[in-house]
Amino acid sequence: MNTPLLIAQRLIRAGGGAENTTVSGTRPIVRIAIGGIALGIAVMILALAIVTGFHNAIKDKVTGFGADIIVTRYGNLNALEPMPIPKQQDFYPSLTEIDGIRHIQVFATKAGIIKTEDEIEGVVVKGVGSDFDWAFFQKHLIAGEVFTTNDTSRSQHALISDPMSKKLKLNVGDRMEVFFIQGEQQRARIFNISGIYRTGLEEFDNRYVIADILHIQRLNGWQPDEVAGFEVFVDDFDRVDELDAIVYNRIGGDLYSATVRELNPQMFDWLELQNVNVQVIILLMLVVAGFNMVSALLIMIIERVNMIGILKALGMADGRIRNIFLYQALYLTGVGMFWGNVAGIGLCLLQQHTGLIKLDEASYYVSQVPINLELWHVLALNAGTLFFCFLMLLLPSLIVARISPLKAIRFD
Repeated sequence: MNTPLLIAQRLIRAGGGAENTTVSGTRPIVRIAIGGIALGIAVMILALAIVTGFHNAIKDKVTGFGADIIVTRYGNLNALEPMPIPKQQDFYPSLTEIDGIRHIQVFATKAGIIKTEDEIEGVVVKGVGSDFDWAFFQKHLIAGEVFTTNDTSRSQHALISDPMSKKLKLNVGDRMEVFFIQGEQQRARIFNISGIYRTGLEEFDNRYVIADILHIQRLNGWQPDEVAGFEVFVDDFDRVDELDAIVYNRIGGDLYSATVRELNPQMFDWLELQNVNVQVIILLMLVVAGFNMVSALLIMIIERVNMIGILKALGMADGRIRNIFLYQALYLTGVGMFWGNVAGIGLCLLQQHTGLIKLDEASYYVSQVPINLELWHVLALNAGTLFFCFLMLLLPSLIVARISPLKAIRFD
């Protein structure tokens, strides 16, 4: 029989009596301890869900606009007027046979100027082919629809961004004239606006027009089998560096591959900084929760000095008496963790389904606080909190061994 656990259970069940107010949690110190645990768990769940939500939302937008991995000539990286490379490559489209690589598609870019009656706007026209995955733009389309392309005839349709449409006063169905500079010549193309998108990444929204790649090939004087490069998408972003190494070894020595992290270091450095902030928050919350429970345990021990003396006089070992208070403290920790989970998960679900808290999209790249609620995150936080509190409770529980039975029985 686990006598310490039995005694602890009896004390907890008898907590309603005036003489056992410590266990019932009616004393301020115990209430504060439970509240501290609940607040700490709730804050940790919220912090982790929000930061991972930010990370996923921004990563999805950046990779959706470009790709997880770009394959091109080294000098073409971030170039608006890239040099052509042959579309017929040993790795295209067989690269998708590699485990972890989801899709590969061709692209080309060219700088241009949109001119309306009242406005002039510099843009980058991104040409896409028949293999283009439209899922990202369909998700962020706010008006109209995406267009289809094929390898034989040029589509006259184009997508523009919401900020661009407002600035240039262009809507779905309007004709848009885009001028291109080719050497000393100025050439123009007329596009019909089929859709308007908004991603929240102002750097991209204010810059890119999506059109048929055949226009770029024709304007640049390229052959139909020449492109600027290839965009590669992976199933698991955590494996992007591993898969980039595999891709690099497959593409040959005349081409170069780069990950989205290498192409957008500032954005991913900012996300890493948020991860550091979460680590600091979690550490502080654990320390606060631990000290709250230490205070509660000390109060429980002091108020049960008479009982400790009687148990010692009856021959119970110090370690078993100490376990009585550890069980009680862990019970209070569990109560706090339960309400903390209810509050933290509840607030996450509320934000996830209602978008209650809004953000400035120009500053944060998203219009509302994103939430990524993962079961294993919640379980890990709870297990870590319980373990950390248990370690911190061991030291004050050793006070039991220093209590003299005679003095304890006479203690008032």
